[in-house]
Amino acid sequence: MGTQDAIDWLGAHEDESVQRLMDWLRIPSISTDPAYAGDVRRAAQWSAEHLRASGFDVAIEETGEPAGTGHPIVLASCPGSDDYTGPHVLFYGHYDVQPPDPLELWESPPFEPVHAPAIGGGPGERIVARGAVDDKGQVMMFLEAMRAWKETSGQTGGGVRWTVLLEGEEESGSANLDRYIVQSKSRLGATDVCVISDTGMLGRGRPAITYGVRGLAYTEVVLHGPDQDLHSGLWGGKAPNPINELAKVLAQLWDDDRRVTLPGFYDRVRELTDGERAEWRGLGVDDAAALKGIGLPPEAAVGERGYTPTEREWGRPTCDINGIWGGYTGAGAKTVIPSHASAKVSFRLVADQEPEAITASFFAWVQERTPPGCRWELIDHSGGPPATVATDSEALRAAAGAIERACGVAPAMIKSGGSIPVAGMLKEHLGLETIFMGFGLDDDRMHSPNEKFELECFRMGARSHACLVEALRGLGG
Repeated sequence: MGTQDAIDWLGAHEDESVQRLMDWLRIPSISTDPAYAGDVRRAAQWSAEHLRASGFDVAIEETGEPAGTGHPIVLASCPGSDDYTGPHVLFYGHYDVQPPDPLELWESPPFEPVHAPAIGGGPGERIVARGAVDDKGQVMMFLEAMRAWKETSGQTGGGVRWTVLLEGEEESGSANLDRYIVQSKSRLGATDVCVISDTGMLGRGRPAITYGVRGLAYTEVVLHGPDQDLHSGLWGGKAPNPINELAKVLAQLWDDDRRVTLPGFYDRVRELTDGERAEWRGLGVDDAAALKGIGLPPEAAVGERGYTPTEREWGRPTCDINGIWGGYTGAGAKTVIPSHASAKVSFRLVADQEPEAITASFFAWVQERTPPGCRWELIDHSGGPPATVATDSEALRAAAGAIERACGVAPAMIKSGGSIPVAGMLKEHLGLETIFMGFGLDDDRMHSPNEKFELECFRMGARSHACLVEALRGLGG
């Protein structure tokens, strides 16, 4: 029994695999909303049972201070076969999901998964639901590969020594993960390399390994003015309007070249090399097509002057306002000057920027621009460091070989504009390098209504993880 048997099992049992994924997707594990805490725990228990059925030793571990105030972590392990001498691999994924809002834009209920047929000239056969690609569908690629090896060989994890960590707070800032990693250093530190399947491909039929993800600093600012809402006719023009003042302050975050204006923001940025920029140009990324896919014309490719859209996404830091509100937002008219206005402001960071330093710099920057008579409330929603990994490691070459065998084409080497906080934490606390082998597509509508995961991507990912087992076994001394 070997890799081909596992691949054949995946093909023969795909309907059951997809059904299991849909069962998991029905659980609304929205980690950021306390109202869904029970569902988040239920999703953790579901994944724990899947791992147990594949032979893993599994524990559901509490997080937070005091313990139990955070969402649980699923920790599973298997010792590897007696003859296994390859690396001890940590697999990381998350089972929590983003809120589905705005609900009215979903074509089907977000937690009632739909198995949709292919559309000519559009998406392929796919599962549509919140969490389909981020990250339940991608974790399921690994889980089903482990099931395939167990069913065909009788060996848990295909005989590889695995530790599996599934988090329940990735979509709400991983507030308790850093502490958990430090507290679990003796266990997690015994691993040699991490595999994360929460990234994307270069395009349909074009698998990729991601060798860098951006970091994140996520903040919220509230500008307080009068101690009550005011009549705009009586007070407009003679007292500060927090919405007006907040908008004026935040508009100063960028200069005419669309560079972030925080002092020292670019001081620690690791500049792109000429070789890296040349390699990325050679990948043939169609920026105009990507914009067209989200309803924008080519001239909408705006960003920091002097860099291509791909370079901005993969190698440059950015700042964005993710939400802004205040005053009356209901139907009809209400002429009010609000007592306060709020905004969520995030920064995507690149090596070697530090999230804590950027947050402190931003808070100092807004304090210096406090409008007369107003005061700030500053909230740090945390984030995580960027991670750029070595591209010449033995384990990464093994992963590339596994993907090529499974997909029939060698993976491209790319970076991602997204953030996976755990990668930086593992590097900082445990010295672990991470292999990102995900299979999402740019049009999967991650974090948006009608999120999807195409079945061909699911197949490629499950087969690749099955092939990874043999590749890891080949690394033994």
